[in-house]
Amino acid sequence: MDKAGALVDQEQLVALVRLFEHGTVAVLTGAGISTDSGIPDYRGEGSPPRNPMNIAQFRDDEQYRKRFWAGARIGQNRMLKVMPNAGHKALARLEAAGRIDGVITQNVDGLHAKSGSRKVVELHGGGSVIRCVECDSRWNRTKVLEWFDELNPGLAERNSSAEVAPDGDAIVSEVDTVVVPECHVCGGVLRPNVVYFGETVPVQVFDEAAHLVSEAEAFLVAGSSLAVNTGIRLVFRAEQRGIPIAAINRGHTALDLRSSLALRIEGGTTETLVALADALGA
Repeated sequence: MDKAGALVDQEQLVALVRLFEHGTVAVLTGAGISTDSGIPDYRGEGSPPRNPMNIAQFRDDEQYRKRFWAGARIGQNRMLKVMPNAGHKALARLEAAGRIDGVITQNVDGLHAKSGSRKVVELHGGGSVIRCVECDSRWNRTKVLEWFDELNPGLAERNSSAEVAPDGDAIVSEVDTVVVPECHVCGGVLRPNVVYFGETVPVQVFDEAAHLVSEAEAFLVAGSSLAVNTGIRLVFRAEQRGIPIAAINRGHTALDLRSSLALRIEGGTTETLVALADALGA
């Protein structure tokens, strides 16, 4: 037995494998799959209390935008070193083997695509794209952070030891003098192309995720507490179809007391997904 298999309860692993007996399984991932890549989450056990970014603050508070861009620039140095872990790669293996048709994710870190997953539905968008709220021009995040360096020489170096927050940005105190980058087309406000608290998932994105659930024979939630409404909406779709639902997570999930839950694995997402892929020969 390999290391991953040894860390997973074998009866639960057998039950998880059975989900794949009748066809493909729809998979929804959350922050719990990225913690093993070094990205802390907001709600995991032992995580310090933090408030995720609210779009109203970002839109209306210039000081808040200064803090965001300073944190984004300093956090970028560390995020560039973050790589997919074995759990991400296990899902890519399952897709390549035809066991899943893709991955639905609540994460904005892009690690599923980097791991080799071909079909990735990013419910909350992707942090690597920056767009203008006025004219919708778009740039790569790295390019916009280069503009930040030109406007704020030396700031990143002076704050290189700042703590990294769960969203990958750093917690920076030097913000009052920050010059915020603007759109190079119209001078408008720039923002990451992600769904923040106070916003809704685009209809076409949710429909794409719902389609994966509608085509699957089971639904697996991996590394999510399902505290965000969009994930629960996908659970409702699975319940309406009467397909088995399973959850892998460390700590409570919104599924735990639902009668539709067929299998609950309290444990690490990475080792469980690796053991699953191995057991299925993926």
